[in-house]
Amino acid sequence: QIQLVESGGGLVQPGGSLRLSCAASGNIDSISVMGWYRQAPGKERELVATAGSGGSTNTADSVKGRFTISRDNRRNTVYLQMNSLKPEDTAVYYCNANRVYSAYYPGPRDYWGEGTQVTVSS
Repeated sequence: QIQLVESGGGLVQPGGSLRLSCAASGNIDSISVMGWYRQAPGKERELVATAGSGGSTNTADSVKGRFTISRDNRRNTVYLQMNSLKPEDTAVYYCNANRVYSAYYPGPRDYWGEGTQVTVSS
């Protein structure tokens, strides 16, 4: 059983910072891409940032220059450093592990965390 456990969400004032963490646990051989998505009330889930196992990253234009994704492959953990937060960043942030390989099942699988709430408000 593979699980993603997120932490680091909370309430922060505009201009503040938060750091999200997501650790994947279980029998994992490798994870191709780990990333963060978010969903605000009444809106569709959207990509925030992704990090490949080889070091490549992709960041949404809406957060570029403010958010930084990083990854620790040995710990199967991905981080999202969020600076200069704005009220429009308020959303539930979901961790995603894309193309997870394990000796316990054939082929890659995708996993999602349960989400962590980020609220930016004064």
